[in-house]
Amino acid sequence: MQFISWLGHEIIVTVESLGVFFIIFFKIISGLVSKTWSLQDFSEQMERIGVSSVFMVAITSAFTGMVIAVQTIDQFIKFGATGYIGGVIGLSITRELSPVLTGLVVSGRVGASMAAEISSMKVTEQLDALKAFGLDDVVFVGAPRLLASFIMLPALTIFSDFVGIGGAFLYVLSHGVNSHIFKKSLEVLLDPYDIWGGIFKAAVFGLLIATSACTQGFRAGQGAKGVGVATTRAVVWSNMLILATNYILSSLLFGGITG
Repeated sequence: MQFISWLGHEIIVTVESLGVFFIIFFKIISGLVSKTWSLQDFSEQMERIGVSSVFMVAITSAFTGMVIAVQTIDQFIKFGATGYIGGVIGLSITRELSPVLTGLVVSGRVGASMAAEISSMKVTEQLDALKAFGLDDVVFVGAPRLLASFIMLPALTIFSDFVGIGGAFLYVLSHGVNSHIFKKSLEVLLDPYDIWGGIFKAAVFGLLIATSACTQGFRAGQGAKGVGVATTRAVVWSNMLILATNYILSSLLFGGITG
């Protein structure tokens, strides 16, 4: 009975959280056109999400590309399929690894920061002050963050594609594979649709990260404990949503689900 009670409680909490998530998302989207949000805050969020994350994304992407090359090169050489190395690595990075890893990195770094900032604003009654000035606190705080995430996640993913494939190329080159074969394989197997598919997924992940951070920030409890709980939940929800949504988008975009 205790397990059933716990399971029922968790289902109710999850459904409730998803409901609040979508309410805040659509409220921010509808408020974007009202322009009751700060362009200066928007530019600051662009820098925080994009420029400040470049180093972490570069490190993550470079070593991920090299690890993929480590795992594939011996098997491809063994079966005489060196002509496919570049294309397979390129597909893996552009379709899946770059958007997902970039989303997870930004979620851990920026999503947590957003949630902590918004929850602190709630605890210190800054959100109430915005309402007193006749502003919608959800739109004023959430719109710049949502729009900045939507723009900068694809940009970071494009950067990640170049760094990841570059890291793999350097590793493969150092192990005797002809650079021309690697490049030709990329040209043959990697289609622009694969790149655009990864970019689209990154844009969706950006919306998920910002909305999750805003949702947990606005729902934060009182005191330092409330801020800490909101920050943790923001990262956990963002990561789960990214991984679940990635499966759905991959199935739809790359042929897993057929009509």
